[in-house]
Amino acid sequence: MFRKLIHTDNSKTTLLIRLMVGAVFLSEGIQKFLFPDLLGAGRFAKIGLPSPEFLGSFVGSFEIVCGALVLLGLLTRFASFPLIIIILVAIATTKTEVLADKGFWEMLHVCRTDWAMFLGSIFLLIKGGGSLSVDKKIMNGGK
Repeated sequence: MFRKLIHTDNSKTTLLIRLMVGAVFLSEGIQKFLFPDLLGAGRFAKIGLPSPEFLGSFVGSFEIVCGALVLLGLLTRFASFPLIIIILVAIATTKTEVLADKGFWEMLHVCRTDWAMFLGSIFLLIKGGGSLSVDKKIMNGGK
């Protein structure tokens, strides 16, 4: 089971996707704690989510931990799954209103980063961390 979780191919270019997804989520998680009124609990309260204080810290913590794991390529598949859920909830809670009020093209415009993070996370869930990852080193017995 653990070997399936860390299995990956020999692709070196997967590092670019890991850097994109991991850095964005790590940064967003840190900013939820640095600027809670704007990006953390305050934002969650503004969009009407329940228990915004708890959710702001909960989501921010997951973004920091999973973003760091993705950057390292450690348990990449495992870390990608919560990030997919986070981005789907973000799209559902913030972009459907844009779709209803301003239309399809405006929704696509404001959703472009979410879309890139969603597809990048799906890619990592399917492919794993690639050859330049901790997962690959574990698979190869530390070599």
